[in-house]
Amino acid sequence: MLKRMRLRAQELIHDEAGDVPGWVLITIMTAALVMVIWAFAGPALVDLVDNALKGVQFS
Repeated sequence: MLKRMRLRAQELIHDEAGDVPGWVLITIMTAALVMVIWAFAGPALVDLVDNALKGVQFS
């Protein structure tokens, strides 16, 4: 039984090894999506943070 479990674990490890290009593609696409969103929402987010900091009173 232990031998079967060990063989199954090795099969799973070898199955996952070939999926690197998929993860690279997901990472690149996520980075591109963040850049596009930041290009449109960046100025609004900066204004939002600036206004919030101006409204805080420091003692």
